[in-house]
Amino acid sequence: MARAKTDWRQNSACGSSDADALFADSPRQKRAKVICMGCPVRTECLAEALDERIEFGVWGGMTERERRVLLTRQPNVASWAFVLEAARDRVDRVAPRAG
Repeated sequence: MARAKTDWRQNSACGSSDADALFADSPRQKRAKVICMGCPVRTECLAEALDERIEFGVWGGMTERERRVLLTRQPNVASWAFVLEAARDRVDRVAPRAG
């Protein structure tokens, strides 16, 4: 079942992080992406950034440059939330998450 659009932020790994770290310049973006790697709502975060065409910061483990490349390669995606949740569901069927 899909989460509500604003609900995911309450469970984000970055919620207690310094916001400046997530909107860092290129050399510091790698550190910001580490925060995302274990985040339980990474998919929802990335989907929102892609669906809303957010241009700045690290969202869902992707920099603005990485998101721009993805959007350019897949210009006809109407809902990244749908695409990413479907992909996560396929992965979970193959290798269920612990917990």
